[in-house]
Amino acid sequence: MKTILLSSLLGLLCVSLVQADVLVQPDFDVKQFSGLWYVVSMVSDCKVFLGMKEHLFMSTILINAIEGGNLSVHMAIPRTEGCQTMDAEYLKIGSEGHFKVPASGFLDVRVVETDYKAYGILYIYKELEGVFSTMVRLFSRTQDVSPKALRAFQDFYPIVGLEDDMMYLLPKSDACSQEEIEGKV
Repeated sequence: MKTILLSSLLGLLCVSLVQADVLVQPDFDVKQFSGLWYVVSMVSDCKVFLGMKEHLFMSTILINAIEGGNLSVHMAIPRTEGCQTMDAEYLKIGSEGHFKVPASGFLDVRVVETDYKAYGILYIYKELEGVFSTMVRLFSRTQDVSPKALRAFQDFYPIVGLEDDMMYLLPKSDACSQEEIEGKV
C-alpha cells in the first residue's frame, strides 16, 4: 500500500514539475492571436483521444480577445454526423498566454509558441472523468501547415512526455459551413 501511494505521489510530482517547466510565448499578445485558426494536428496521452484519433478531422477555431486578457473561442468541429459547434471562454491565469477553461475540463492551457501569422502551439493539461492527461495542439492560419510549424510542434511535444505514436495529423473536412465556423448559426 505504501509503495502504491508513494508511486502515485511521485507521479503527480513529476507531472507538476513538467507542467511548471512549460513556458508561455514571451510577450504574448491576445489581439494578434485573435482570428481564424485550424487545428491541424494533435498529440495526447488521453486514452479517449488515442482510441478515436483516426476518426477526428481538422477543426476550425475563431478566437477573439476580450476583457482582462481572456479569449472568447468558437469551435466548429467536423463529426461523421455533421458539424458540432461549441463556445468557450479561455480565462487568463497568471501571465499573458496562460489560461484555464473550466467548461472543457482544461486546467492549464498555455500558448507556448506562435508567430501569429502562420502557426501556434498550445499545451493543454486537462481532466476528463477524473483522469488527467496532456495534449498539445498545432494551430495554423491555413489548412496546409508549414514545414517550419510542423517541425516546431514535433520538437516541442516530446519535452512534455508525449510520443510520436500519440500524434495525429488531422485530415481536412468540409462538414462545417462558413456560417458555422464564423459562429453565425
